[in-house]
Amino acid sequence: MGQGGAPDAGASGFASFIPLILMFVIFYFLLIRPQQKRNREHRNMIANLKKGDRIVTTGGLHGRITGMDETTLTVEIADKVRVKINRGNVAGVLPGQAPASSETKEG
Repeated sequence: MGQGGAPDAGASGFASFIPLILMFVIFYFLLIRPQQKRNREHRNMIANLKKGDRIVTTGGLHGRITGMDETTLTVEIADKVRVKINRGNVAGVLPGQAPASSETKEG
């Protein structure tokens, strides 16, 4: 009798893990995978930064990149006001605008 009940207990033990495994798979596809995609896109955006790009930081500062090195950026946030920030603090690149030029305006 004991041998007949043991295989059933093993099968029911495995069956009780199926919902747990299913929850992990759903969790992976709904949360982990999209976050990895966003991280990859953010790394690509940071790698493609160049001088003159208009950016916004995670703190909400808007500015233009005037200098770069491996880990930091120098950002001009106002006339003759420059700050150094870590590359990782760039939240996004703003759509490009033509820099103010010294052309005469027709009017």
